[in-house]
Amino acid sequence: MLGTPKLQKPQSRGKIATKPRSGNRNSGRNILVLHGPNLNLLGNREPEIYGSTTLPEIDRRLARLATAAGAGIECFQSNHEGELIDRIQGARARQVSFIIINAASYTHSSIGLRDALAASGVPFIEVHLSNVFARETFRQHSCLADLAVGVICGLGAQSYELALGFALSQP
Repeated sequence: MLGTPKLQKPQSRGKIATKPRSGNRNSGRNILVLHGPNLNLLGNREPEIYGSTTLPEIDRRLARLATAAGAGIECFQSNHEGELIDRIQGARARQVSFIIINAASYTHSSIGLRDALAASGVPFIEVHLSNVFARETFRQHSCLADLAVGVICGLGAQSYELALGFALSQP
């Protein structure tokens, strides 16, 4: 049915998507959420640092929030830098209005992701589950932060929800 949000089951790449609903201020707004390497291991990988919430749980929560606000959302996880870059490069063509990205370890090293985000022209928020400034020195540098609208870190899975709330509040 056209105009009705439809939640799809996550695919093997951690993809979940809904379509925007017509009739409210977020109609036509599409949010792209990108998860970088090893985030598919959330819930099992170092829960004392990253928490016990799994990536599918995060994605489902974001999909519910976006759907309730009438926005479309696509969540995608990859351990491969090029796949993340491809999603960013295709964002404009897919009418993405905002990107939420947890580039994970690529945050500290990927000029390719930085260049793709800059070239896309789509505003984005950088998100991290842990407080990167309370961790190893190499994690305290971001190749993306100076291009981002903002950076949210250290608030666990709620970091994503806060970023989504901000994205949905933008004109």
